[in-house]
This record gives sequence, C-alpha cells and structure tokens, in this order.
Amino acid sequence: MMTFNSSSIVVRMGLLSSSSPEAVDSMTLFVLLLCACIIIGHLLQKSKWMTESVVALIIGLVTGIIILLTTRGRSSRLLVFDEELFFIYLLPPIIFNAGFQVKKKQFFRNFLAIILYGVLGSLISFIIVSLGSLQLFKKLDIDLPSLGDYFALGAVFSATDSVCTLQVLNQEETPLLYSLVFGEGVVNDATSVVLFNAIQKLDLSHITLENITQFIGNFFYLFLTSTLLGVAVGLFSAYLIKKLYFGRHSTDREIALMILMAYFSYMFSELLDLSGILTVFFCGIVMSHYTWHNVTENSKITSRHTFAILSLISEIFIFLYVGMDALDIEKWRFASNSPWTLFGTSAILLCLVLLGRAAFVFPLSFIANLFRKSRNDKIAFKQQVVIWWAGLMRGAVSIALAYNKFTSSGHTKLQGNAIMITSTIIVVLLTNVVGGLLTKPLIRFLLDPHKHVGSTMSSGLFSAKTLPLLTNGQHSESNIDTGNPLDSSQVVHHFWRNFDDTFMRPVFGGRGFVPVIPASTTEDTLH
Repeated sequence: MMTFNSSSIVVRMGLLSSSSPEAVDSMTLFVLLLCACIIIGHLLQKSKWMTESVVALIIGLVTGIIILLTTRGRSSRLLVFDEELFFIYLLPPIIFNAGFQVKKKQFFRNFLAIILYGVLGSLISFIIVSLGSLQLFKKLDIDLPSLGDYFALGAVFSATDSVCTLQVLNQEETPLLYSLVFGEGVVNDATSVVLFNAIQKLDLSHITLENITQFIGNFFYLFLTSTLLGVAVGLFSAYLIKKLYFGRHSTDREIALMILMAYFSYMFSELLDLSGILTVFFCGIVMSHYTWHNVTENSKITSRHTFAILSLISEIFIFLYVGMDALDIEKWRFASNSPWTLFGTSAILLCLVLLGRAAFVFPLSFIANLFRKSRNDKIAFKQQVVIWWAGLMRGAVSIALAYNKFTSSGHTKLQGNAIMITSTIIVVLLTNVVGGLLTKPLIRFLLDPHKHVGSTMSSGLFSAKTLPLLTNGQHSESNIDTGNPLDSSQVVHHFWRNFDDTFMRPVFGGRGFVPVIPASTTEDTLH
C-alpha cells in the first residue's frame, strides 16, 4: 500500500521534485481527484443545478479541509505552482479548443456585439472597479501601495470566466446566448490580460494626456497584432499540411503538428509580449476553417477529441486546484487580523463587479440592437439579464492575475496584498458557485430554450442530432438561414465567401477545396 507522508504534503511542481517520494504521492492523489471529478461530473451531467466546475471546486474545498486537518493547519494543497505555469500549460489548450470548436458562423454573425461586450464592456468594467475601489477602500483604511494596484485590481475583476460559460450555457438550446456570452468571455479574458500588461508598462506617477494616448495605443496594438499573429500561424499550418500531405504516411504526424503549431502560436505571442490568449483563440478558428480540412478523415475525428480532452483535463485541474488553494492558511493568517476589513473588501469588490457588468451589458445591448435589422435577431431584455448574470463568474484568469500582482512566488508578504488575494478568492468562489448553480434555473425561468432553437437566427444551425466532435464541420459552414438580405452582416459574409473561395481556399485548403483523404496506408494495414 502507498505510504503517505502528511508532513511533506505540499510539493512544488518542477523537475527537482519529480523524483521525490512525496512528489509521487501528491501527484498520484491529485490524478485520483481528477478522476473523481470526471466521474462525479458525469453522474451529475443532467443535473439542473450542478456544473463540472462547481463539482471540482467543491471537491477541492473538501480535499483542502482534509489536508488542513491532516497537517494540523500547515497546508491545504497537494501541489504548489506559480501563476506562470497556469498561463503556460493549462490555459492554452482551453482557449485553443474554444476557438477550434466554436461555431464560426454564429460567432462572426454576432461579432459586433461580442467585441462591444468583450472590449468596450471590459474597459467600462475596468474603470468602474478601479475608481470604485480607489474611493471605497479608503473608508476601510485600506491603502494599496500605488495607484497601479487599483488599476490592476480593475483588470483582475474584468476577466469573465469563459470556462464556466461553456458549462452553464447550452450551445444547442440557446445558441445566441452561448455565442454572445462565450465569445465575450474569451475576448474579455484577452482584453483583461492586455489591460493588465499595459498597466504594468504605464508610468502612473504622473498621468498626462500623452501617457493616456500611449496606453490606448499600446492596448489596440497588442489586440490587433495578437489577432493577426494567430491568423498567420493558423494559415501557415494549413499551407504546410496541405503541401506536405503528412497523412499519406502517418496521421500521428498531422495531429502532432497541429498541436505543436497551436502551442507555438501561444508561446511565440508571449515571447513578443503580446496576448497569447487572443493569438491561440484565433489560431484555433483559422485551423478549424482551413487546416482541419487538409488532414485525413481519421485525423479529423482524432484531433477534435484530442483537443477537447486536453481542454477538459485543464479545466478540471484549474478548478480543483483553486478549491484547495482557497483554504491556503498562509494567506488567511495575514488577512485574519482584520476580518471585518476582509469582509468589507470582498463585499465592495462583489458589488463593483455586479455594477460594472450592468453598466455595459444593457447600454451596449441597446447599441448592438441598432445594427440588427431583423426583429428576431435583436437581443431581448430577458436575454440581456441572462447575459449579465452568466458573465458575472470570475475564475482562474482573475486568480492568476491577482497572484501575479499581489504575491511573490506564491507567497503573500503584506497584509494589504493578503486581503486582496483572499478577497479575490472569495469573489471567485461566490460567483462560480452561486452563478453556476443559478444560471440554468434562471434560463428556464426567463426563457424557453426550445423556442430559441427554432428561431430564425439559429434555425438549422444547431441540431440536437449533431455530434460536434464527430462531424466534418460542414454544419458550421452551411445550413444557416440567410436571414434578412439587407442585413450588413449578410453583405459582409457574401463578400468574404467570394474572397475565401477565390483566393484563400485554393491556397490554404478548406471544405470543398481538398479531396476527402482516407486513412494512411499504414493504418489500413494495421486494421
């Protein structure tokens, strides 16, 4: 039987600890917990309340309590890792799979609203949280070291949890809501990270018009260059696979190259100090539009499953760790000296998140509706309420940014920083658990999901009979109602399809421009 050394339960992830018995024990237990999350999540798949992320959080919290009791209050985690490992290893597969699996027609049809929510909405929320905390924290005698800390806090709480959105909204029952909230979540995460990085480079000792102009210029530069880089890497992978035709020998090489090119896009973006989230998301979109159609039929099925599996494991890993880390005794020991201050800070931040989201969802929805010609396409008020509520959840990106700003190597040094970290954890837990549990009932109360499946906007786009991981992607390119022919989105789509069919697909491949490639001869022999 495996021996378990409780005195060395916390193991820092890295090569140096990989050979120690404690590291093996901890990793084995963590993998076992991951399996438990998947099993319990499967059993609760049809639950009207629970989501997989909430299940992982609860299991993490319970495990943290057990570890605290076992170690007599010294630790609550099996593993310790820096936020850099989160951004380098766990986040890329989640965001890439989101771009790879997203229904492109629905996403780009709602692109204006998504950009309004994700970019302009994030800026509005950022300003409200930053200025609100700057004014209200003074009443609690909380004085953060610099003005940049308040702006960093605004960026931290502007990051919507796109991972939870995947679970609380159904792409087939409410395609419009799913497209808007999920698309906003991905763009919002990227915007928050870009804001956070831009703030670190901004000289806030004396704010001038030149500094503000430079900040805005840096923000849009990062946003546009990150997007273009993702598109460029996606197109390069499509051209490479189309020309070299890896599938004639081995589909393994095709899938390996797709995975490595996607990961390269993220890391190269980070190397250039751009937004890896935006880069890998749009790389996923481009690869699903071109690269995926250039591989064999076996590779198409396998690649979709592979990307989905990596994303699923990363999501569960994040929420399981967050649940355990929420009980980290060191942070709470610093913050517990002033419990009322901690309670007040968490309440203020939660209220600012609620207010900041309401401040942009409803006004920007009104603006988005002005550009929607068809009455069925307009975002109804009840849908706006769901968008407001479903986007309140804060998650791993918020925690990672908070760790980056208010801790050093995972350890809190100052009481003010400890309060910021613990308050962030409280807001994340509350918004995820309460938001995750109540979103599905709220949708059923305010909306009739089956009504939206048959609406003009989504008719034929998402069929209950469609298996998104097993299809060849044609349902996302065709089978869509043309809607109002005078709609500006239809005009843009018409010109794009002509350009795509005339110039892009003949060079980079794509549906209808690459013959169906059977499995490799090696695979045929094996079977």
